[in-house]
Amino acid sequence: MSPVFPMLTVLSMFYYMCLRRRARTATRGEMNSRRAIESNTRALPINVEIVQYAKEVLDFSSHYGSENSMSYTMWNLAGIPNVYPSSGDFTQTAVFRTYGTWWDHCPSARLPFQRTPPTFCSQDYVELAFEEPVYPTAVQILETYHPGAVVRILACSANPYSQNPPAEVRWEILWSEAPTKVNGPQARQFTPCIKQINFPTNLIRLEVNSSLLDYYTELDAVVLHGVKERPVLSLKTAMIDMNDIDEDEDEEKYGCGMDTLNKQFSIVTLREWPTNGYFDKLPYELIQLILSHLTVPDLCRLAQTCKLLYQHCCDPLQYIHLSLQPYWARINDTSLEYLQSRCTLIQWLNLSWTGNRGAISVSGFSRFLKVCGSELVRLELSCGHFLNETCLEVITEMCPNLQELNLSSCDKIPPQAFNHIAKVGNLKRLILYRTKVEQTALLSILNFCSELQHLSLGSCVMIEDYDLIASMMGAKCKKLRSLDLWRCKNITESGIAELASGCQLLEELDLGWCPTLQSSTGCFTNLARKLPNLQKLFLTANRSVCDTDIEELAANCTHLRQLDILGTRMVSPASLRKLLESCKDLSLLDVSFCSQIDNRVVLELNANFPNVFIKKSFTQ
Repeated sequence: MSPVFPMLTVLSMFYYMCLRRRARTATRGEMNSRRAIESNTRALPINVEIVQYAKEVLDFSSHYGSENSMSYTMWNLAGIPNVYPSSGDFTQTAVFRTYGTWWDHCPSARLPFQRTPPTFCSQDYVELAFEEPVYPTAVQILETYHPGAVVRILACSANPYSQNPPAEVRWEILWSEAPTKVNGPQARQFTPCIKQINFPTNLIRLEVNSSLLDYYTELDAVVLHGVKERPVLSLKTAMIDMNDIDEDEDEEKYGCGMDTLNKQFSIVTLREWPTNGYFDKLPYELIQLILSHLTVPDLCRLAQTCKLLYQHCCDPLQYIHLSLQPYWARINDTSLEYLQSRCTLIQWLNLSWTGNRGAISVSGFSRFLKVCGSELVRLELSCGHFLNETCLEVITEMCPNLQELNLSSCDKIPPQAFNHIAKVGNLKRLILYRTKVEQTALLSILNFCSELQHLSLGSCVMIEDYDLIASMMGAKCKKLRSLDLWRCKNITESGIAELASGCQLLEELDLGWCPTLQSSTGCFTNLARKLPNLQKLFLTANRSVCDTDIEELAANCTHLRQLDILGTRMVSPASLRKLLESCKDLSLLDVSFCSQIDNRVVLELNANFPNVFIKKSFTQ
């Protein structure tokens, strides 16, 4: 055969790859330029672009607001904009719980999981449903304050309004980028160039990373543009960038897809080689150390090369700490089944965000823990909506060494299920943020889990009497170092007194948005005098905090690093100067909406105390 034909074949494949890549990253200008607003009264031609705002917020990992209100909640992302194009801090927007790196530098901070792929940097997410499934041509995000947090946009093949769920739920990344620092907090319309996908969608997921932001990001609305019929590939290839010819995207889609990932987990037939090269000369421990730097998919790929590396890659010592959160869209019962033999020694397991929409069943989760739970010390399950009472019962029975349990935003677990946690007597960390835990179950947990050091009860709205809870903490949880009572609605000075008297090792206390606490009762002064080890204190939105409280903190809590007194009207610049002079380690001071602290005062304090980040928010 003439050598010309293979060359033509190679060139044809090359140009096909170029055309496909270029089409998938086509700009909005290359798509159909016609626009139409979706109407329920008449059908639209299939080639007309549909523009629609989010109809409903389906799921999210956290929000700044209360579960019983609309202010600063993710639910504000549904519908038309409330604020845009205005800039500033507005209650009608969607705000996540954290920003910056402050939460990574406080006593409650958790150690990160190793082997997290560098491309995964998401910290929070929100999922939005739209009326009509379309092939997306653009996604617009209206950001009204401190933009730049969105790092990933995904589309789902499942229609949340369909009565017939698909056999397989697929997620495709439309756009992804590392966190970037945006100059200025002003509003913007963010419209990244998205990838073309081969299925219609009306379920969009935003993932955010706020670590580079100087304050909370605020989102107002999300607009989905799309067409009913799959667009034809664009043929505009006048300029082809060689950087487009890479395998990262296809590798992510095909090499790490659900089926392929599961095949990589499974046992494969390996070819026999006479020798293993230099690997035969390396000590077993050294090869294990080298492989410890690989991500889970890379380990699975490497296991398919030869028997020696298969043995190393399947060694349970490689899976002592395992985070499956970066692969949340691909993990299912089959994945857990394949991993069972490798995870018999596992101590840290992160299944946060995984298993939703039927990907992980109760029986699949239970089977995995029965094989792999005996050595577990740390279990991360945030936003695991497949969890029910049976799952919690299995955790308490199969994980006798468990010390850390994260159930953050697991809002589908029924209230009575939390009683099982009381059986885990060695617990040192328990995160129940945005769960339906009730008072009876929590009292039982506090009574039997006296080793608790870190406890999060933020936005737990079903607890009726926080004073009783605080009294039990003071009596039973003497080792408590951090406590999150964010937005607890009924704790009073009585509960604070019991807490401060019994938990004197406290280094971190979040009492943000607790409206029943009043400075006039002496509760904050009592805290300052009895908790000298405080490093972080949030009194967010408590308008009664006054100069006396600040001066007591300055006199007694000299190790203070973070203080939030947003919204107080009673604190003067003079008391803040005393605090800054006394607390040499202070790094964060939030005085947003403090009526006596204007921009001139903030500039002066910044000049005299340059090592302290002093935040002053505004509204236009």
